[in-house]
Amino acid sequence: MKAFGHIRDFPKNLKVLTGTFLVVLSVGFFTGIRFVDETSGKTPHGIQENYLGNEDDLEAEVMKFKKPEKGMLNIIHSHILSMSLIFFVLGFLVYLTKITPFFKKFLMMEPLLSVLFTFGGIWFLWKGILWMSYVVMLSGMLMTLSYTISVLVVIIELFKKPTPA
Repeated sequence: MKAFGHIRDFPKNLKVLTGTFLVVLSVGFFTGIRFVDETSGKTPHGIQENYLGNEDDLEAEVMKFKKPEKGMLNIIHSHILSMSLIFFVLGFLVYLTKITPFFKKFLMMEPLLSVLFTFGGIWFLWKGILWMSYVVMLSGMLMTLSYTISVLVVIIELFKKPTPA
């Protein structure tokens, strides 16, 4: 059953709106990725240091302190809420593409699961389970890859000709 049709069949104005939305969303998303790089260096040690501090490292260039619980709760809840909405909208757009059902399902579900693993992992890391920094790093990489592929798939669909009636 086709509930909504396909992106390639959208009217031109809706295609322009969708494409513009994806560009603006991507600027915000990749600015966040840049921030992660600046604060953690995208390494397990950097991730640990960002949330647990580095007060014991006398040779650290920049002194970092363990984040307080209220700060952690704020980071985790705001990211889970906002990113779940981002990935719901993006998943809906992916649903409207003409890609294989398995790939479509993967792109719709994986980033939502990665949000839970990434920010749940950050919480458990903050609680002292240090190996969670590897989970955070891996799930963050998968989330970014899924996001990038999903946006590219949708943008490619926006440029395809409508399905003949």
